[in-house]
Order: sequence, then structure tokens, then C-alpha cells
Amino acid sequence: MAVPELVRIVSRDSPMALAQVERVRAELAAHHPGLATEVVPVKTTGDKWMGALSQVEGKGAFTKEVDAALLAGEADLAVHCVKDVPADRPLPAGTVFAAFLKRDDIRDALIHPDGLTLDQLPAGTRVGTSAVRRQAQLAALRPDLECVPMRGNVGRRLERLAAGDADALLLAACGLERLGRTELISDLLPAELMMPPVGAGILALQCREDDTDLIDAISDLNDSATYREATAERMLLHVLQGHCNSPIAGYARNEHDGNLSLRACVFSPDGKTVLPAHEWAGRLDPATLGTSVAVALLRQGARELIDSIDH
Repeated sequence: MAVPELVRIVSRDSPMALAQVERVRAELAAHHPGLATEVVPVKTTGDKWMGALSQVEGKGAFTKEVDAALLAGEADLAVHCVKDVPADRPLPAGTVFAAFLKRDDIRDALIHPDGLTLDQLPAGTRVGTSAVRRQAQLAALRPDLECVPMRGNVGRRLERLAAGDADALLLAACGLERLGRTELISDLLPAELMMPPVGAGILALQCREDDTDLIDAISDLNDSATYREATAERMLLHVLQGHCNSPIAGYARNEHDGNLSLRACVFSPDGKTVLPAHEWAGRLDPATLGTSVAVALLRQGARELIDSIDH
């Protein structure tokens, strides 16, 4: 295997995305000390558009420009948050995931200026989030709270919180960790309470499928447990054919004995309907587990629920 001398890494240009690239560069340097890396930042539609994602092709708004740079040969490697990569359709033709990095925290974090937990928030508290998954679960957990639509990078959301546009924020714990801002967290919500999005806390490395030397080099960074979890979760979403306005949540977990479980829910936007499913893999491979859990949800009416939501 001939390890390339230079790897050009394409990524969104947000502070979070660039922090994630630095982790990839560090891991590459640890495995291949002589390898040089260069960052190719791009601004995506999702980063420029502050309205509803459903109006700009949903999750693909965060990946289209990154994929284009990779396919055009302007970069060799793309770094993606798996939660932002659409699973209802295949990866762009000619590209593959070469590695999944070891998974970070999958939980959601509450940020409240006075350090209140979710249980302590007074009725009427305005919580900033645009994630339909969070909105549905918050409506089920605390119907007395108000959700305030809020998109943009973490820094922008924190500015809006400080400006009084909301009283609290819900953000991904792993994002705050990557930015070194965990001191802001007032409450970490267990995944069993606030179920995360598919692919939460996972960074994936994408290459052109014919770039075999680079794929071989990057495979050293792959975490097998995370690969199994991501495969099960993405197959779940693929079979459900969820869109960006679908309140779908789910997470797979590798136990110490190697057994894999997958827990998932489909919600109505108002949180009043909750369709749950939870299965263990046993002898099933991860993709079959994802399919099995999706079928269990479809049997409960998930298709009708998903299709009833505007997108």
C-alpha cells in the first residue's frame, strides 16, 4: 500500500466542522506520521440558509457542496457528521465511507444561563431548537415549555440566547465537547429520555471509491463498534425513508459481550404519538437489525405517520 504524501480534506467551514477536521488530522498523523494534510473548507447551503431545511432539500443541504468537491477531485477526503448525511438515499455514486471514527457522546445537552436542569425549567420557558426530533420529544416530556425555532452554528445560537431570543438551548453534547465549551452545559439528557438522531456523535470519512490507496490508509482509523452502530442506524433510516421533517430518533449500542441492540422511535410532531421499537441483534448483522427494527415501526403505522408530515 502506497500512503499518499498529501491528503486534501474537504469540510464545511463552520468552527465545529473545522474542529472535527483537526481531530481527523491528528488521528491520521498518529497512524501515518509522514502524511501531510491540507484543509479545503466549503460553505454549504445548510450553513447559509437559516430557514427550515425542508425548503432547501433537507439534510443534503449540509453535504452537497462537500460531495461535489470530492467528486470533482478538488479534495481527497470528506469529513461528515453521520447525522447530517441523508440515509434515505445512497451516498453519491463513486464515493464510499472509508472509516467511522470512535463515537462521541450521543446525548443532548441543555444550556440554561442559571444552570437549571430540564426538570427545573419553569412553565413557559422558551427553548431554542429547530430539530423536529427534539421538538416532538420535548412536547411529550414537558408540554408546558415553548420551542423557539433556532438554526445556525453553535456560536450563533449562543449569541441569540444571550440576546434573549430564547431562555435555554438544546444542543448536541458532542458538539460542545468538540468546541471546548462543555462548561456551558447545565443538564445532560440521557438517551433514554431524549433519544438522539441516527448517527449522533459519529464522524465518517468519505473517499472516492477508486482511491484505493487512500481508503486502505484511512481504514486504520475505523472503529469497528462504531461501524456496526452506524450501519444499523442508517439502515433503519433508509428503510423508513424518513425526510428532514420526520421526528425519527434511534441509537444502536454495542454491549461488552459484543451483542448489538437498536432502539428507535417515530414521533408525531406534537409528541402525542410515540411509536417505539427495541431489538437485539443476536446473530443478525447490523444492517439486518436496522431493517428488522424499521419493519417493527412500520407495522405500528410509522409510514402513515411519516407521510402525514409536510416536507
